[in-house]
Amino acid sequence: MGIHEECGVFGVFSETPIPAAQVCYYGLYALQHRGQESCGIVVNDDGLFFPCKELGLVGEAFTKERLAGFPDGKMAVAHTRYGTTGGTNRSNCQPVVVNHQKGRMALAHNGNLSNAAALRNELELTGAIFHSTSDTETIAYIITKERLGAPSIEEAVSRAMDRLEGAYSLVIMSPQKLICVRDPHGFRPLCFGQTPEGVFAVASESCALTAVGAALIRDVEPGEILIFGKDGVISRREHCKTKAPKICIFEYIYFARPDSVIDSVPVQQARIRAGEILAETYPAEADIVVGVPDSGLDAAVGYSRVSGVPYGIGLIKNKYIGRTFISPGNRTDQVRIKLSAIRHTVENKRVVLIDDSIVRGTTLKSIVSLLREAGAKEIHVRVAAPPFLHPCYYGTDIDSEKHLIANSHTVSQIKTMLGADSLGYFPLECLSELTASGFCDACFSGRYPTEIPTDTRKDRFERRLSDPER
Repeated sequence: MGIHEECGVFGVFSETPIPAAQVCYYGLYALQHRGQESCGIVVNDDGLFFPCKELGLVGEAFTKERLAGFPDGKMAVAHTRYGTTGGTNRSNCQPVVVNHQKGRMALAHNGNLSNAAALRNELELTGAIFHSTSDTETIAYIITKERLGAPSIEEAVSRAMDRLEGAYSLVIMSPQKLICVRDPHGFRPLCFGQTPEGVFAVASESCALTAVGAALIRDVEPGEILIFGKDGVISRREHCKTKAPKICIFEYIYFARPDSVIDSVPVQQARIRAGEILAETYPAEADIVVGVPDSGLDAAVGYSRVSGVPYGIGLIKNKYIGRTFISPGNRTDQVRIKLSAIRHTVENKRVVLIDDSIVRGTTLKSIVSLLREAGAKEIHVRVAAPPFLHPCYYGTDIDSEKHLIANSHTVSQIKTMLGADSLGYFPLECLSELTASGFCDACFSGRYPTEIPTDTRKDRFERRLSDPER
């Protein structure tokens, strides 16, 4: 693989005070796969905001003592981050908290604005001072400016949406309301549910709702603004159906947890179907099908079902490697620490190896070597995604074509570089079979739903700050 996870957003709303920070803690734990750089929780206690943001994993950042320091509250918003714009530092931790003339606001964001640089330039020219280098602060600024002339926070959010382009799933908290927003294309997932006690929860994925005992009600629709407040749950839909739905197809292939349901499609079902299609389009004479943990496992099950080749566990993932593990510089060494081949399973076998995708190819090359050393006789690589050919501008950490092996090498060349006996990619034309709604496949096809930004580097705002000509 080699692609980094997305951010995770979470929010909770109750009519009576609850241990909101603890609920967010469990929600973030379920969303940890979407980002491991930093995490944060902001609790609303009768209009007073209590924030805590830290670098690191949820379990490391929020100790029992730290959670006990939060007051009970009727609302809270939380975030776990993998940054696609801005570096890893405390200033870029979320949720972003803003104090302004119309009151406080806390905002958590998953996605990436394609017009962030233009908006930031405009704001800076009017005197705005930024404290971070992420595009989330730009969103907060736009909403705050609109709030000065708007009758309500939700109206300010609606007006801000007229100016934002690209991917944004937001959870916003004001002193009196919790608001969740999904961009009109619906690039990134967002859903909400309710506990038996009547507490509402909003999350990037339904697995986080399950973690806090909430039943999934539905997905937030592309362009929808949902307001949780004293008047109940109100839906504003003026931005719905203004643009074609474009859920990121890679949510189904890799990002999301397999127990999540996104836009009414179970993620595990989509991955199994991807494996079935691979078996139909790229069969192989083999003795066993092996998946690369974790996101290649379900596709391996699907491949096995259709091909009739038995499924086996041929690779074991070390589950005890966290952020505290000091990664050696050599990527091959990292793979050997993370994964081990089971000799008994693969020795003297013709192996079909299923992975979710290939980016640089270095990781998969090391995995092929592990299986060779364990005695695999043949290795037929099958990939549950089409070839990565283009950058992503909507939240996936691929900002350049130069690191994409498929952009500069043929399938035959990649097969040789991996040390595989054969190689087959998921067919681009079959992606529609993985989801029931419209989707974005720009990283595979080059068909971008929005205007392409001129500067796509993750550190573009840091570079501007260090420019002596500015």
